[in-house]
Amino acid sequence: KFQHGLTCSIVLLCLTSVSHSAPLACENLVRPLDQLDPHRLEGRWAMIAGSLSYPPFIERLRRRVSASVNFSNITAESVIVFSRSKHLENKCYYSSYNVSLEGNRFTFYNGNITTTFIHTSCHDCILMSFDVESGKRLHFYLFSRRRQLEEKEMEEFRAQVECLNMPPPVVLDPTKELCPEETADDPAVQPEEKTEEQRN
Repeated sequence: KFQHGLTCSIVLLCLTSVSHSAPLACENLVRPLDQLDPHRLEGRWAMIAGSLSYPPFIERLRRRVSASVNFSNITAESVIVFSRSKHLENKCYYSSYNVSLEGNRFTFYNGNITTTFIHTSCHDCILMSFDVESGKRLHFYLFSRRRQLEEKEMEEFRAQVECLNMPPPVVLDPTKELCPEETADDPAVQPEEKTEEQRN
């Protein structure tokens, strides 16, 4: 009986240790950046992969051929320009926003979306978590200066997505071209529709 009781105690102790270690590991994986250098953001970043907490939007994300973001007009002021492009259904869609940068996050001026930069071990990546309408939806996107990451970097991102209890990430095809830089007279350029589905 003593041996049986001891065995049960050890099993319970192990289970308790596992249950405590998993949340701690996730807490470390999805922690916000301690410090953000705004000038490191400047320029263009290609979307590598993403996940959304709202399943109906996942299919639209899968239909993207490519996507990128660009940060510009970065000065000593906290207001910067955040531009996005995406190749969808044989067209390029563009949007541009003035955002207010503060610490490790920025806020869109309409106040509906707050974006937090999350830690990633990828040296030339940025990982952004978009909190839409005070937590109604979460959009989680990985961008890089490269078009394709190493498998260990992708494994980290998949683990981060899993920690957030979100659907498995959609990975964009790195061989597909990004949209060209936006020009007003390009017939392929379409303004982005102002719907919640296309904002994120």
